[in-house]
Amino acid sequence: MAKTLLVEIASDVICPWCYIGKRRFEKALALLQGEVEPRVSWLPFQLNPGMPPEGVARADYRRTKFGSVERGRALDARVAQEGAQEGIAFAFENMQRTPNTMAAHRLIDLAQSQERAAAVVDALFRAYFEEARDIGDAAVLAEIAAACGVEHWPEGANVQRVAELEAGVRDLGISGVPTFIFERRSGLSGAYPPEQLAAAIREAAAGSESK
Repeated sequence: MAKTLLVEIASDVICPWCYIGKRRFEKALALLQGEVEPRVSWLPFQLNPGMPPEGVARADYRRTKFGSVERGRALDARVAQEGAQEGIAFAFENMQRTPNTMAAHRLIDLAQSQERAAAVVDALFRAYFEEARDIGDAAVLAEIAAACGVEHWPEGANVQRVAELEAGVRDLGISGVPTFIFERRSGLSGAYPPEQLAAAIREAAAGSESK
């Protein structure tokens, strides 16, 4: 019988390594089919908590963060190469804005209460990284909510709950994403290869069973 394991994933939908990590996590679960039955919960983490509500031009953001546009492009090229191995077609050259992701996290939280979080997270990643859409835009979020069958968006979003969840993530000492947390007992930070992630999940499930 498969062992049940709570897996919480701290992530931001403008983090390319989180998108890659999601794909690798799915591959890891496929390797563990029949062994582990995960209960997945997404936790909000803003890479840029001070981002203006309307976001900023991506070129300006990358120049400030990495010192030059050229440095940013070199990093994008590396990420694109890794992403291609996971079936992700990053469209960095078409992306115009770096958005504020608080509203996107509120949508994920609402979707999670309706058991639709996986679809919404994937749709947000795809919209931003592959379709170069502004996922801070209210119309884009409304479209994603409707396409994924999320009801009562945006009026049903729990603003306070999402803020508290993110504060809780930072209280755990998490400063980088993706971070995978197993039963609040152990964790792994980074977009590790599926085999390594599967091993960590298997170990966590075994430890959880023995307690």
